[in-house]
Amino acid sequence: MSRYFIVIEETGTGYSAYSPDLPGCVATGATRAKVEREMRTAIGFHLDVLRRAGEPIPSPRSEASYCEVGA
Repeated sequence: MSRYFIVIEETGTGYSAYSPDLPGCVATGATRAKVEREMRTAIGFHLDVLRRAGEPIPSPRSEASYCEVGA
């Protein structure tokens, strides 16, 4: 099982998400929980399409970190 990093951003109407390791794989949802569920589904679909097309499956490589800065 692989774990792909996703970025979740609040929008004017809810949330959107994408994975830097899977270009073009995006999802939206009214709540944070909904966008996470939608993104899980989107990643599964995205990987299935790549497999069926005989394309390589990208390895998860992205990581996240916070940097504190003075105001």
